[in-house]
Amino acid sequence: MHGKLGRHAWLAAVVAVIAAGTVWALWPDRPAVEESETVPRLPRITPDYAGIVIPPNIAPLNFAVREDGRRFAASIRGAAGKTVQVVSRSPAIRLPPGPWRQLLDANRGQDLRWDVYAETGGQWRRYETIVNRVAKDEIDSHLVYRLIPPVYNQWHEVSIRQRSLATFDESPVLEGTSLDTACLNCHSFAANDPQRMILGMRSSRFGKATLLTADGRVTKLDAGFGYTAWHPSGRLAAYSTNQVRQFFHGARDEVRDVLDLDSALAYYRVDGQQSKRVPGVADSGHLATYPAWSADGRWLYYCRAPRLWTDGDDVPPDRYAEVQYDLMRVPYDIETDRWGTPETVLAAQQTGRSILLPRISPDGRFLLFCMCAYGCFPTFQPTSDLYLMDLATGAYAKPPINSQFSESWHSWSSNSRWIAFSSKRRGGTFTRCYLSYVDETGQAHKPFVVPQSDPEFYDSFLKTFSVPELIAGPVSVSPADLARTARSGHAVAVNVPDGEMPPLDNTDPYPQAGP
Repeated sequence: MHGKLGRHAWLAAVVAVIAAGTVWALWPDRPAVEESETVPRLPRITPDYAGIVIPPNIAPLNFAVREDGRRFAASIRGAAGKTVQVVSRSPAIRLPPGPWRQLLDANRGQDLRWDVYAETGGQWRRYETIVNRVAKDEIDSHLVYRLIPPVYNQWHEVSIRQRSLATFDESPVLEGTSLDTACLNCHSFAANDPQRMILGMRSSRFGKATLLTADGRVTKLDAGFGYTAWHPSGRLAAYSTNQVRQFFHGARDEVRDVLDLDSALAYYRVDGQQSKRVPGVADSGHLATYPAWSADGRWLYYCRAPRLWTDGDDVPPDRYAEVQYDLMRVPYDIETDRWGTPETVLAAQQTGRSILLPRISPDGRFLLFCMCAYGCFPTFQPTSDLYLMDLATGAYAKPPINSQFSESWHSWSSNSRWIAFSSKRRGGTFTRCYLSYVDETGQAHKPFVVPQSDPEFYDSFLKTFSVPELIAGPVSVSPADLARTARSGHAVAVNVPDGEMPPLDNTDPYPQAGP
């Protein structure tokens, strides 16, 4: 009885502290930080959560203090709401989710001030205040990504996973191991809608196919889709067919490389279960890949390059490093199913770099794309950077969100205010997912890594996060239903008119794992 009363008294004390407007988490005595010594610089913390714009619905930005000390403390306050304060015996600062969420909600559109302290020998040191801003605009609630082992030939361990950005909850969408050494690739959503998804699979036992989910049902299509882009209407999807080959360099910082020996574009109409070639975008002398629809669905953007080799050439062909892709677009009328004449949006000859992965904001204002020295696979190119184009003027610029390492695989939130992208900025080896706020003028703000419960998670996690897609809710189809359909011997036949499809093997466009 005495022990039970003691626990009740302790809980009552915690509630009283929270009600008073201050949370000194997991510490019996309030530290005397008021008498701290001032250090005239910002504190060293990891991840780097200083000077960023924060979604009002993001999980706690837990961090580790990289300063000498025996104890550590953090106080986070805004113009409104209750201050959140945490003390820790270790450098890890874990912010309580409830008070954190309330503080963000109370300060939408306003600054948050972070004070960080470290104590040694009884003396507390206070560093310069970190100032972050809480955006008014929320980010889509979930992120779907491909989780890949670091060893290139362990592709059977690939999984597609989803993460709640408001919490640390994570769950599988589909595990490759559930399909008996299968590779999973090319997940794509219609207008950030978690209910309409396309997911590619290649299994030694269950074959090559595409899983289509719509309205809670899963259909297995007997065709392999490459890079896929849903039409905004959800009535059709454009996709690439790629003859991909991975190869290795003898000596350089990134020894892996990828090329498309051949590629073309096709589109699948859901209503007629029919695939056709996109006319005029590729021929025997040109490659075409990376489709992306305009916000109104009237234009299909894509990337095109000259094919500088012939069938039977060695892999890699002699001229592989000369291949640079132009940014193209072609008009389309969904009601009549008619295509127009392709036109160049931005030429590689003009930029001196290969233009890849166009993605258009849902409001139709901006186009986000990669440029790198050559080739078709930016994640293996340290020269790959993100660029932002104003579609009203055609002007483009490199925003200050890039690093000395590869930036790639990006997506927009449904409100066009946030982007998620893959980056190797922490050392050039492992790809992590970063988030950045893009304001109405097109200014992209300092990116930050997706937060984890353990602030030191990324220091030891040896898998890579790739192809992040922002969606407006969780994928509701269960992994069991997806796996059951994938293992099924029945696949819906995709109607292909004679001569419509290019004869390519559509191997994995995200080849054999790798960061």
